[in-house]
Amino acid sequence: MPVRPLTPALAEKARLELNEDPKKLEEYIRHLKQWIQKQPHLRARTDDQWLAAFIRGCKFRLDQSKSKLDLYFSYRSKAPYLYGVKYFEPKVMDILNLGAILMLRKTQSPDGPRILLYRIGQYDPKDYAIVDLMSVLTLQQQISYMEDDNLVVAGTISVIDFAGTRLGHYTQTSIKHLRNLISANQEAVPIRIKAVHFLNTPSFFGTFFNIGKAFLNEKVKNRIMVHGKNIESLYEHVSKDVLPEEYGGTGESIQECIDYWKTKMRDYSSFYEDDLKYGSDESKRVLSRFSTDEKLEID
Repeated sequence: MPVRPLTPALAEKARLELNEDPKKLEEYIRHLKQWIQKQPHLRARTDDQWLAAFIRGCKFRLDQSKSKLDLYFSYRSKAPYLYGVKYFEPKVMDILNLGAILMLRKTQSPDGPRILLYRIGQYDPKDYAIVDLMSVLTLQQQISYMEDDNLVVAGTISVIDFAGTRLGHYTQTSIKHLRNLISANQEAVPIRIKAVHFLNTPSFFGTFFNIGKAFLNEKVKNRIMVHGKNIESLYEHVSKDVLPEEYGGTGESIQECIDYWKTKMRDYSSFYEDDLKYGSDESKRVLSRFSTDEKLEID
């Protein structure tokens, strides 16, 4: 199936920011399919739309697209705990019902980034781990790679609300798992992180943030803004038009967003079932410039 045409606004953004060329896109998709077939260790999706997401996410740098694809599927085999929640488990709907991680449907402009709202205090660390929530987010992102041109072309803005968090939220994840969680979401996904906003940070937040900050690249570090409890400061960067009413906005409610994603993920059950077969067999890897082991040490 051919790649879906971009809207005029996103097509112009892709041309200016991603170096997009329709002819190159077709050529690079063919090249990636051929390259994947030649990698004995790699079992990767080859849908045109899927591969287009990685090409665009890497700004049409073909070598980087290969490296990111390799990392994306290699993490499944080498750090399976990051993908521990499977689509068919009741836990998926339980986590969605918490409203702890939401991909808001409204953007600030036709070519605007996708807004991700993390409400960390909504889950009980005795019942779930942050890797569980991020595993469900990964399932949502897979749909986005196939359907959401705003996310793929314009990137994401994350709003992370720490209201209601307690010490257990910060101590439940080992340093090893935290490092791989951050690296997987920073290096192995075709998403451009445009901004990260911290809201309602507790007094002890700085101590734990400094640990995680060590694993962030400089570009992401420079795009982090801490608003404390000042939501008016957040509005200067994220319009009320897209935020849920629970955050003083006029966008769809949190429950409406939850219901949308529950339906959408049920609709993708056959996609998720097919997706279970993808990953990597590191015993068959031929070391090269795109080797995951050379690119990143994964524990």
